[in-house]
Amino acid sequence: VHVLDERGNRTTSYRLHQASILDVTVDEKTEFISTASMDGLVVVRSVAGSETYSFDYKRPMRTVSLEPNFGSKSTRALVCGGMAGTLSLQEKGWFGHTAKDLHVGEGPIWQVRWQDRLIAWANDFGVKIYDVHSQQRITFIDRPPDSPRADLFKCSLIWQDSSTLLIAWADHIKVARIRSRPKPTNDPSPHAPPFLVEITAVFQLETMISGVIPHITPNSNSPSRTPSVSSRRSSMVVPAPSLTSLLVLSYTPPDKYDEAATDTKRKRAERPELQIISRAGEELATDALSVSNYERWSCNDYHLVAFSSYLAPRCKSYPVQNYLVVSPQDIIVVKPRDRKDHVNWLLDHGKYEEAMSEVEQYPEDLQGEEEFDIGKIGARYIISLIDEGEFTKAASLTHKVGGKNTQMWRTWVYAFAERGQLHAIIPFVPTSNPQLDHLEYEMILGNLLNLDKKTFLTTLQEWPHSIYDIATVINFVKAALDASIGAPRRKKAEIVPDSMVPEPTSEDARLLMDCLATLYILNRQPGKALPYYLRLKRPDVFDLIRDNHLFTIVQDQTLLLVQFDAELREKGLKEKDEAIELLVDHIHSIPIGRVVHQLRSESEHLFRYLDALWKKDPALVTDFADLQLKLYAEHAPKRLIDFLRLSNSYNLEAAYEECQRRDFVDEMVFLLGEMGNFKKALTLIIERLGDVHRAIDFAKERKDKDLWEDLLKYSETRPAFIRGLLENVGPEIDPVLLIRRIKNGLEIPGLKEALIKILQDFQLQMSLLDGCQTILNGDSASFTRHLQRDQTKGFFLTAKTLCPICNRSLQDPPQQLVLLFLCRHVVHAHCIPGGDDLPSQPDRALRGVGMAGFGFNDAARRISNKIVFESSLRSHIPQGCPVCHAKSEGLRT
Repeated sequence: VHVLDERGNRTTSYRLHQASILDVTVDEKTEFISTASMDGLVVVRSVAGSETYSFDYKRPMRTVSLEPNFGSKSTRALVCGGMAGTLSLQEKGWFGHTAKDLHVGEGPIWQVRWQDRLIAWANDFGVKIYDVHSQQRITFIDRPPDSPRADLFKCSLIWQDSSTLLIAWADHIKVARIRSRPKPTNDPSPHAPPFLVEITAVFQLETMISGVIPHITPNSNSPSRTPSVSSRRSSMVVPAPSLTSLLVLSYTPPDKYDEAATDTKRKRAERPELQIISRAGEELATDALSVSNYERWSCNDYHLVAFSSYLAPRCKSYPVQNYLVVSPQDIIVVKPRDRKDHVNWLLDHGKYEEAMSEVEQYPEDLQGEEEFDIGKIGARYIISLIDEGEFTKAASLTHKVGGKNTQMWRTWVYAFAERGQLHAIIPFVPTSNPQLDHLEYEMILGNLLNLDKKTFLTTLQEWPHSIYDIATVINFVKAALDASIGAPRRKKAEIVPDSMVPEPTSEDARLLMDCLATLYILNRQPGKALPYYLRLKRPDVFDLIRDNHLFTIVQDQTLLLVQFDAELREKGLKEKDEAIELLVDHIHSIPIGRVVHQLRSESEHLFRYLDALWKKDPALVTDFADLQLKLYAEHAPKRLIDFLRLSNSYNLEAAYEECQRRDFVDEMVFLLGEMGNFKKALTLIIERLGDVHRAIDFAKERKDKDLWEDLLKYSETRPAFIRGLLENVGPEIDPVLLIRRIKNGLEIPGLKEALIKILQDFQLQMSLLDGCQTILNGDSASFTRHLQRDQTKGFFLTAKTLCPICNRSLQDPPQQLVLLFLCRHVVHAHCIPGGDDLPSQPDRALRGVGMAGFGFNDAARRISNKIVFESSLRSHIPQGCPVCHAKSEGLRT
């Protein structure tokens, strides 16, 4: 007996028998091994210790089975049987093991298996089940009819659980279900077995059966995973089982065997196979086994057993059900196919999409395996799709699979390019992290330029310009544009200015020009992009010019710019005249003369330009006044008269000729007035306009008596004019003189009303004059009284009051003559010009002498003396108050 570990390494060996070992069983904890041999011995040995039991039955022993939990029980019971036809139960007591025969007399015991309290064994007649507790045989299951000899094709007994027994014999499989016997109230047989057995399924295979084991199959309809109860790791998960199928080791016999067969020579046997059969009898899977010298072995030479393995990755504490197929020369470890096997099978069969789905759905099962890297699987899938011509689908997977692998992306780009399908992968090509070489991006853009110019333009706008050489791409686009418009082929050294941009003749040409404009902007060359903006009539051309100060560049493109702006306004895309506004705001960079020269062919645009300049500063268009006059006459005749009145830079004769040619009477009248030909101007007003009020206003403006005389003369025969003059009588027209010039018999409609109006106006005027005179007299009297009161009232003088001329106190020196003026200024008498020549003030003792002889009283005499003295002083000071005089002269006081 050789003891091997799970990896097949031998740990120990025992020589327990002298002949072939026919059956080996191990207890649940793998602590004891029991063997049955041809030498008649049944031996039980401890794997780790020295405990050993040996039983000699003197006849070849075919099978042995240990009681459940053998190592933990003191009875150390076992059951065995062989060619003697006796099923013996060995049980340890006080004095060692004692044997008890459970069954005898029905031929050899081919196999026995013990589960819980039930023992099942097989002999030539069939299978029997024995209950250890009740010590009764509970059932007999006979062999199928027409079965081959029992010794040719062995019987396999497998307990699926305590209530289910699998019986495989020859080509039949039976499933026996054990259940408790119901207890009726009136039991006719009180010693009946406690269990009943029913056959729930019978399968017949096309091959013979060397072994059968229950096999748990994951539920294909429920991919959910549940935590393992026996796992110590809470993160460990296993597929949720749903069905228990059967794992069958099948053997195909080389010929048919029967009871009468005597020929010992056999044909070559077929390879054994492992089959998974559902409980419905359907074959789910089949694998042929590679066994050494399989052609020499019979059905009884193969054995199928199950064992629990702890070597599965990430399942060190969770046992995985594995199987062993044992032949005379080989031990084959059979493992259920796991996720890795499934993915490998998918990859081997080219099912890359399903393999990627498995890797994504169950990453924990495939973690750490390089061959299951989703990037590598995806790369193989993309290459296979490219080979199959499914370029769109392959391109859609590149971003998911490629990640940051630059080399992988480069490989795909060239693979698509070789097949002319670059347009399929372009939307997925990364522009950063990772970033490819500029040659790859230029190749992609060149391909797009030939296939789809609209997508080429969109790509230019979306891609960062730093990933490719802009100058190279510009050359590509220029060559394509030349080919599109039919331009002659240029030499490499020939340089064509970008300002010489032709009109786009097709949609492709427009797209190419748009591409060039975009590239020049990306390359920080807005000046080169400007001609293309103008030819394409892009609305943002004005922003381009302003933002990049391209005024000097656009000075030769003003006509194109103004025409484009006019089109935008006609379409309602813009309201203000942006082109004219730009030209007017930057006259230093865009000379007025150059703009006028370019716009002469478009008089309307030229008019709007000069008019905008006129509104900004009339001095700007002085040199173009005659031209502007004609433009006003053509495009804005109502505004011509305003221009004529405000401007003085135009030629009067030329202006008059232009107005005369267009028959602008008002303008001709104004020009004649400016030229001094008032009489002719008045004639035009009277004869062409017939407007008496206009004629009167014209005469009033000129203030020329001869002109009024002419107007009166012209009006003598024109009743309407006479009435108009009468209604507008003023200082310039004497109504009496006008009435006297009316010819007798001339009928003038409204003459009476006009005369009445003149009289009423005169009366009203006289009334107004009287009223004004009364008001004036009253105001004069009031102001006179107020002035007298202010001038005669007292003036408060203090010692601190200063002279405004010398800035010294008025009391310094004392008894000095001080002058008080009506304007309330007080100064020293000697501070004014000529102050030294003023008469001195009379002595106080003599002030009362003078007029005493006239009989006046003293008060009157004093007032009289003061008046006389003040009059003499006033005569010496003709300029009055020196302070006020200095202010009036503008002198500083």
